[in-house]
Amino acid sequence: EVQLVESGGGLVQPGGSLTLSCAASGFAFNNYAMSWVRQPPGKGLEWVSSISSVGGDTAYASSVKGRFTISRDNYRNTGYLQMNSLKPEDTAVYYCAPRGRLNWSSFGSWGQGTQVTVSS
Repeated sequence: EVQLVESGGGLVQPGGSLTLSCAASGFAFNNYAMSWVRQPPGKGLEWVSSISSVGGDTAYASSVKGRFTISRDNYRNTGYLQMNSLKPEDTAVYYCAPRGRLNWSSFGSWGQGTQVTVSS
């Protein structure tokens, strides 16, 4: 059974930083690309970033490029999203998925997500 547990969210002031984690189990984590997506209040899911199965290729939405860094540790079956220079518009529930940039929306076994709130 695919399980994804996101953690690391919280309340942070504008300009602050957070690192999100995604603990994966129930599948061969190192065989899959991984994406982070988010759901802002009252809106649908939007893609944030993706990383290839071995971590060599990354991609970012224009809204977070230069501020967010995606990474993964295949030995620990864990993905990460380092978020710097946070803005109020980054406020959302963040989810991870074992999919790439082009097919993340086909994933159906979402975890509980982790809430990120950027506010002064």
